[in-house]
Amino acid sequence: MTVEELLEQYAAGVLNFSGVDLPEANLSGVKLSGVNLSDANLSIVNLSGANLSEANLSNAKLNVARLSGANLCSAILNNASLNVANLIRADLSRAQLTGASLIRAELVRADLSRADLLEADLTSADLREATLRQANLRHANLSETILRGASLTGANLEMANLNASNLSRSDLSGANLRDAELRQANLRHTNLSGADLSGANLRWADLSGANLQWADLSGAKLSGADLVSADLSNANLTNTSLVHANLTQAKLIRAEWIGADLTGATLTGAKLYATSRFGLKTEGMVCEWVDLSPAGDRSIVQNFHSEESRDFFNETPPTIRIIVDAALEHEANFAIAGAYYQIAQEYRGLKQPPSIESGRRRTIFTFHVDSDEALFPTAYIVILPFLDAASTQKNIYSIVEMINSELVVNQNLKSPQIVKQLNTLLEQAINQATTIKKMKKNIEVAAKLNFCKAPIQIVLTNSSAHTLIVYDHPNFGKRFINRSALNISDYDISTDSTKNILPSLDIIIDFVKGFHYISH
Repeated sequence: MTVEELLEQYAAGVLNFSGVDLPEANLSGVKLSGVNLSDANLSIVNLSGANLSEANLSNAKLNVARLSGANLCSAILNNASLNVANLIRADLSRAQLTGASLIRAELVRADLSRADLLEADLTSADLREATLRQANLRHANLSETILRGASLTGANLEMANLNASNLSRSDLSGANLRDAELRQANLRHTNLSGADLSGANLRWADLSGANLQWADLSGAKLSGADLVSADLSNANLTNTSLVHANLTQAKLIRAEWIGADLTGATLTGAKLYATSRFGLKTEGMVCEWVDLSPAGDRSIVQNFHSEESRDFFNETPPTIRIIVDAALEHEANFAIAGAYYQIAQEYRGLKQPPSIESGRRRTIFTFHVDSDEALFPTAYIVILPFLDAASTQKNIYSIVEMINSELVVNQNLKSPQIVKQLNTLLEQAINQATTIKKMKKNIEVAAKLNFCKAPIQIVLTNSSAHTLIVYDHPNFGKRFINRSALNISDYDISTDSTKNILPSLDIIIDFVKGFHYISH
């Protein structure tokens, strides 16, 4: 069949030209919308500017074909062969390209929005400034492709192969790159904000200057990656491998990275405001200073000498444990949850609910705080639902007074700023505790339960893993002793029996010396 015969029959209403053989034909500018050219041989054909919208080109051979500016909107190209084809500025929006072969194809500024490229082979293809918004590239082979300046917002690249590809200055915001292969990829200044990169292989990738805000990199492999000046604010780096990665001046403000492996990594100049320093592997890490200012403007800098950075990044999470000498009942669980919800409405230091370890004889509530200085004030607040609240608060106040006295008399603390900050936070907590008790009815409800009347012990753990028992009920751990003869019940302890013994001054001062204070 000749080109003229095909066009004549198409004009007469014939659409089925399946298997037609027209290599090297000139069909530039033709209108063949909805035509069936499945299994056709169209190698080296000229279809520049042609209208092939909704055409069926499945299994067609279009190798080295010229399709620049062609309209292939919603066309079916499943398993088609378009190797080395010229598709510059072609419209492939909503096209079906499942399993298609586009090796070394030219797709500069092509529109592939919402196109289905499942398992397509785009090895070494040129997709500079192409539009692939919400395109499906799951399992696609994009190794060594050029995607510089391309738009892939919301695209699905799950398990795609992007090995050694060039994605510099492209937009991958909100894209799904879960378990994708991005080894040695060029992602310089790429927008990956909100992207899912969990489990992705980014070994030796260049991510310098990349925008990774709110990106999920949990479990990703970033060994040897270049993250110089990258923005990882609010990113999820939980259990991420950053072995020998370069994070010089990277922005990690409010990033979550517990379990991350920073062995041999470089963090000099990293911006770490409100970023946890706990649960990290830091052996051999290089870090001369970090920026701890809220805006990342170097207004608060922490300098390190020799091994100081290791202590800074290897801290134990400061925690408050309320150990209750009773099993947690459903009613108490519900009431306490309500109480802590109301407390959190007034007290900003309580950022998340406690973790609960419930045993058959004992219940442990664990609260995590952001700094050592917040331990005493937060403990003063979180004890409110329990009968022993007043006694515990009295102890905390007395302990802080002992710390103040020691500072005045012997100046036996490494940093007076710690005590100043501690006093300020405690004063605020005392005022807020008064307000909470007056306003929040859930506190009263919880305090009336037998569970909240049980003997308790309050244990603080600082960032140096030192512990301090700030309150220990005299009958804590003794509830199984037969006290019936003495007419003493488990939950009705007389006032005289609740006299507390404060920790010794030496123990308290050693505990405070273990605080990691951030110098300005």
